[in-house]
Amino acid sequence: MNAVGIDISKGKCMVAILRPFGEVVASPFEIQHTAHELRRLVERLKSLDGETRIVMEHTGNYYLPVARHLHEAGLYVSVVNAILVHDYGQNSLRRVKTDKKDAVKIASYALSHWLDLPQYAPEEDVRHMLKPCARQCNQYVKQSVMLKNSLIALLDQTFPSVNMLFSSPPRKGDGHEKWIDFVGKFWHFECVNSLSKNVFTQRYQKWCKRTGYNFLSTKAAAIYDFACIQVSTLPRSTFAKQLITQAVSQLNSLSETLALIRQQMLSLASGLPEFPVVMAMQGVGNVLGPQLMAEIGDVRRFNRKQSLVAFAGIDAPPFQSGAFEAQSTGISKRGSSSLRKTLFQVMDCLLKHAPSHDAVFQYLDKKRGEGKHYYVYMMAGANKFLRIYYASVKAYLDSLEHD
Repeated sequence: MNAVGIDISKGKCMVAILRPFGEVVASPFEIQHTAHELRRLVERLKSLDGETRIVMEHTGNYYLPVARHLHEAGLYVSVVNAILVHDYGQNSLRRVKTDKKDAVKIASYALSHWLDLPQYAPEEDVRHMLKPCARQCNQYVKQSVMLKNSLIALLDQTFPSVNMLFSSPPRKGDGHEKWIDFVGKFWHFECVNSLSKNVFTQRYQKWCKRTGYNFLSTKAAAIYDFACIQVSTLPRSTFAKQLITQAVSQLNSLSETLALIRQQMLSLASGLPEFPVVMAMQGVGNVLGPQLMAEIGDVRRFNRKQSLVAFAGIDAPPFQSGAFEAQSTGISKRGSSSLRKTLFQVMDCLLKHAPSHDAVFQYLDKKRGEGKHYYVYMMAGANKFLRIYYASVKAYLDSLEHD
């Protein structure tokens, strides 16, 4: 019975091997994440007498090459949540934090939870590729929001509130938005009101035809009338034009990248067996569907629906001490923040489209009608959505296996 604790860090790890009753098989030693040293580690672990189980923490992507290599070598590998190890064995007043101590602590945890250690199984290649795409997509969305706010702040000094004149959604092909492309051409209100209404209408029509947007003469007239009543703080200068056109160029480049990644995510997700079930759910579309599948992964790795809810961090754990018992507690937030964000967006879509026949929307509407706080009924709806997701997807996957 050999418990191997591996403390993972970037490019290297610390390994400790213990047996019951505190017997030290190997004092902590360092291993580089190279093919040669990982092969040597496998040979050393296989030479041990008795059953060997390896435990490491789920630390970003650093653990993946080590866990996959040891798993493919036929060793028993378990990857556990870092919080479980952190909260284990806190029986000292001194706070000692070194890689060697951490490796020994992980090995001790493995001995204490020997029978409960879940075995690691590598994700399918499609799922493994889908998750980094989703995370990268989220990063680009954050950058896009930041750049849009920066551009609007600039336009408030040259063409205030021009973005409010357009309501067209982003184009599916390249992700461009009409108001952003418009201010790339008409970046100052004087670019509009210095012309006559007929001349501006003709130029606007040519611009719409060249850029692939719909043209309406009424929209051209509304833009012209709006420009005629504006005032600005920045003059119509070359320097101001460069600031705005560069911001537009950056935003469009980012939008094109986002559109490409989302197309790739949809293509990858379509290869997963649960794709038709997930895409048929209300509030889920071509963007949120792949994100959900990326963040949740294979639902069969969860033993029950409550485990999936806890993984998302939207469970409300009980709080009781003596005669006191809390009647209302907040969500744990100990799960995946990316999954919580995606679920929040799904709930937002449900509220906007209001499908009266959908069970999750009915539940949301009921809680909202009871006067619950916005975040309370949104998370309650997300909880119900996840339970339905788990039941539907798991039943579908099980039926495929039986067939």
